[in-house]
Amino acid sequence: MGAFDGLAALVTGGASGIGLATARLLSAEGARVAVLDLAGSGPDGMAYVRADISDDVSVRAAVATAVSALGGLDVLVNNAGIGAQGGVEDNSDDEWRRVLEVNVLGLVRVTRAALPALRSSAHAAIVNVCSIAATAGLPQRALYSASKGAVLSLTQAMAADLLPEGIRVNAVNPGTADTPWVGRLMDRAPDPAAERAALAARQPHGRLVTAEEVAAAVGYLASPSAASTTGAALAVDGGMQGLRLRAKD
Repeated sequence: MGAFDGLAALVTGGASGIGLATARLLSAEGARVAVLDLAGSGPDGMAYVRADISDDVSVRAAVATAVSALGGLDVLVNNAGIGAQGGVEDNSDDEWRRVLEVNVLGLVRVTRAALPALRSSAHAAIVNVCSIAATAGLPQRALYSASKGAVLSLTQAMAADLLPEGIRVNAVNPGTADTPWVGRLMDRAPDPAAERAALAARQPHGRLVTAEEVAAAVGYLASPSAASTTGAALAVDGGMQGLRLRAKD
């Protein structure tokens, strides 16, 4: 018996990285899974719908297609998002709008389109993939942190609004994860190996987080086993959020 036997799940940004690991975990645990992404194709054995979450018309059509293919919806994983670098003065107004359009309003659009189907589920759960950037001040991440701070606050507000309807809403806050986006970020650094070492060292357990570790946290929060958990944010960051280790002598 899988934790998601008989349930249907939609994962945004599910063609790579954390989204792909999450889609695979849910499928392995018995869920019928649909992936919504901008990429050309999705994982084998899963329904795939191409959509741009910055476009409401595209989102509504994609979610309707996914719900129809799945025969309903029990779990929504809002994972799709984009990154940004720089301090508060380093990005133009257009770049601020672009990132917030995807990371915040994109989540809103997908959730809004999915709610009618989720309301028909006895095990409805939404998990938003947030970030350690929402709870820890990171250098050169002003825009990205602002977007993820909004996601964290939105998660709590949604949890309060939707609990009376039987829909749980939680977030996962990954640390720096070993994903394609982070890989591209490191490749652009003057010394990619040094950049990887620096990113690993700032997490107390001394390494990057894996996509599978984040997916496991998403899976728990989305599962019926977490029926009493809502409005929570689960950090998967090697202790970065709360630990302050002493340097070794």
